[in-house]
Amino acid sequence: MSSPTKNKLTRNIIIGMFLGFLIGGLLNFWRTNWFVDQYIVGGLFFVGGSIFLASLKMLVVPLVFVSLVCGTTALDDIRRLGRIGLKTLMFYLGTTAIAISIALIAAVVFQPGIGFALSTTEGFTPKEAPALSQVIIGLFPTNPFKAMAEGNMLQVIVFSILFGIALIMSGKAGERVSAVFNDLNEIIMKLVFILMEVAPYGVFCLIAKTFATEGFAAIKPLALYFFLVFGVLLFHALIT
Repeated sequence: MSSPTKNKLTRNIIIGMFLGFLIGGLLNFWRTNWFVDQYIVGGLFFVGGSIFLASLKMLVVPLVFVSLVCGTTALDDIRRLGRIGLKTLMFYLGTTAIAISIALIAAVVFQPGIGFALSTTEGFTPKEAPALSQVIIGLFPTNPFKAMAEGNMLQVIVFSILFGIALIMSGKAGERVSAVFNDLNEIIMKLVFILMEVAPYGVFCLIAKTFATEGFAAIKPLALYFFLVFGVLLFHALIT
């Protein structure tokens, strides 16, 4: 994606966010109107935002799988993969640990979610943390297709790397399959580009529904949450 296209997309997403905030906040005053509530907020905004989120989730698994297979086969030498992979893993774990520590400290200090509750009937019950041995065993999928269907990204990543290593070791057959994956990578990136083209509309629907439901009172807690998350992500990007 060229730089002018990126700038245009960023501008359109910001416009979509602003319009969603403005229109959603104004519609909050007319939530008692059945047409606004059922057909605009609960219909148009809900459906548009849900389709956008579903499209993002749809691309995660194929994008990760294909790109990791292509990246692994591009190294050619398995020994290089081991050295580079170990250094990358240690560096990533270290910087991630720093970013998580800063995020936890910022959450305790600023408490961005205090005083703000989304209107929802869904509950959340955290699962008990598994033992370290089970975490390590769980990295390796018994059924890679099930892992992809369930969106188990750690298992997808492990299978992708192992599959890429097998392609490197398979000689001419591996080269032919690698060429297919390179073509698939191009196609999936086109899908990502298509989704990014409609991202401003999806963001608009999500923001508009939130503010139509919660009103302008949601500005402060959402803004605090946004800037905290953005700050942590920016710091993580800078140190990596």
